[in-house]
Amino acid sequence: MEIVALIAFFIAVLFIARSVKVVPQQNAWIVERLGRYHSTLAPGLNFLVPFIERVAYRHSLKEIPLDVPSQVCITRDNTQLTVDGILYFQVTDPMRASYGSSNYIIAITQLAQTTLRSVIGKMELDRTFEEREIINSSVVAALDDAALNWGVKVLRYEIKDLTPPAAILHSMQAQITAEREKRALIAASEGRRQEQINIATGEREAFIARSEGQKQADINKAQGEAAAILAVAEATAGAIRQVAAAIQAPGGEQAVQLKVAEKAVEAFAQLAQKNNTMIVPHGVSEVSSLVASAMALMRSPATNGTTPTPSR
Repeated sequence: MEIVALIAFFIAVLFIARSVKVVPQQNAWIVERLGRYHSTLAPGLNFLVPFIERVAYRHSLKEIPLDVPSQVCITRDNTQLTVDGILYFQVTDPMRASYGSSNYIIAITQLAQTTLRSVIGKMELDRTFEEREIINSSVVAALDDAALNWGVKVLRYEIKDLTPPAAILHSMQAQITAEREKRALIAASEGRRQEQINIATGEREAFIARSEGQKQADINKAQGEAAAILAVAEATAGAIRQVAAAIQAPGGEQAVQLKVAEKAVEAFAQLAQKNNTMIVPHGVSEVSSLVASAMALMRSPATNGTTPTPSR
């Protein structure tokens, strides 16, 4: 009895193990009944008929990254490139993914490689480095159309590396170096040109500023000299008017006579000091006549307003 009970217990455990299935989240299991597709188990607790139904395929519904092996591609200008990339796909139809292809991962990988060779073969070497987005989108479009029958959705493809041969890489580096040297020379020449322009502009503006300053200085100097001459003339005229008024005043003639006599005596004194030869008037009457002549000249315009006639 114990052996029968033990056998019954093991049969019950086996029966439960084969009939109860717990599917994790973001997973889909394909159930076959007697070798044919029966259903797809959703995440959670599920029950099967033991020994009649079985789980044939298990698929993850998450986004799956697939590393595409590197390969050699030939560009339109007959240059070899070693290209490798990574592919992102997702199982959208578990039934087709189970029965549409014997191995959809290998199918996607091979199709990605052939499509990549075809796309790169239509481009020249320089364009392959510049138009990676076009290459990626072309590969995704070609894979997406073919992967519909496999129950797979290709999300995106990214090129990880493009490696040209060593000789081509050296030539590209030399070309880049030459281009940078060319840009440096152009930039230096433009800098020298701008420097010369700035110097010429500065010199022109400085010359204009100096000429404007000299012009203003000349104007100021001329105005100052004119003002000085006018002030001297006005002072001289004022002095003459005061002298004329003083002469016309009572006692003015005697004062003038005295002043003229003093000036005459001072002149004779200075003449005697500056010369070895001393000039002496013939008589004192000559000094008085000199004074009388000066006074006559002063009185003549003041009295009758006429110019005296020189004696012959």
